[in-house]
Amino acid sequence: MKSVKVLMLGDVSGDPGKRALFVGLSSLVKITEADLVVVNGENASQGFGIEPDDYYIFKKMGVDVITSGNHIWQKMDIFPLLDSQKDLLRPQNYVSGVPGHGVCTVEKSGQKFAVLNLQGRTDMPTTDDPFRIGRECAEKLSRQGCIVLVDFHAESSLEKEALAFHLDGLASAVVGTHTHVQTMDERILPNGTAYITDIGMTGVQDMVIGSDPAVSIRRQQTQVPIRSVVAEGNGVIKGVVIEIDAQTHRALGIERI
Repeated sequence: MKSVKVLMLGDVSGDPGKRALFVGLSSLVKITEADLVVVNGENASQGFGIEPDDYYIFKKMGVDVITSGNHIWQKMDIFPLLDSQKDLLRPQNYVSGVPGHGVCTVEKSGQKFAVLNLQGRTDMPTTDDPFRIGRECAEKLSRQGCIVLVDFHAESSLEKEALAFHLDGLASAVVGTHTHVQTMDERILPNGTAYITDIGMTGVQDMVIGSDPAVSIRRQQTQVPIRSVVAEGNGVIKGVVIEIDAQTHRALGIERI
C-alpha cells in the first residue's frame, strides 16, 4: 500500500519562528519523509501579518503552501501576492471581492494535493459560513481526485471539532491553527480524517503565545489593547506529520512535532 506524508506547521511567529524554520525545516522534511509542506505564515512579520519578503523566504526554505488567517490583512504590501501567487492563501470564507483565494492545488510525488484555508466565526472577525463553504470546496476537490487538507484558523475548540466531523471522510486532514498552543488530542475520526484542535506555534515557546510576557501582563492588568511584541529567543518548530493512503485518501496516522 502506497502512502504519502504531509507536514503541516503552526503559526510562524516573527523572526524567531522564521529562524527556526531556516535551521530545522530541511532536516525535519528528511526525518519525516514529508512529500508536502504546509505552513501557516500569518504572524511572520513581527507577529502580525506577512510581508512579500516573508513569502519568498518561505518558498526558498521549501514550503509548498502558505496558509493564513485573520492577520493576513495587516500588511497591505502582501495584497498583490494574494492575487498572483496560487500557493499563498487567505481564508476561503471571506466575502467575494477581497484580495486572494483560499484554495490551492499542488502536484507532488505523483499525487494531487489540495489545501483549503478556512476561518472560524466564534470570537473572530465576521466571515461567511466555514461549514457550508468548507463542505462545498471539499466535495469539489475530492471529486477531482485531490487529497484535501484543511487549515481551520479558529478560536473555539468546539467549532474546530464540529467542522472536522462535518468534513470527516471528505478531507484527509483538518488541523486547527490560531491559538498558538499545541493540543494533545490528535486522532483519526471514524471516516478517516486526521484531526487536531491546534498544531501549535513555530516561535519562542517559553513566553506568552510567542509574545513578551511583560507586555502581555500589562495588557491584562490594564485592559488597554496594547499591541503584543514578539519575544526574542530561540524558536521551536511545532506542527504535525500526517500519513495518508494514496489510493483511499484516508489518514493512516497523525503525529505531533
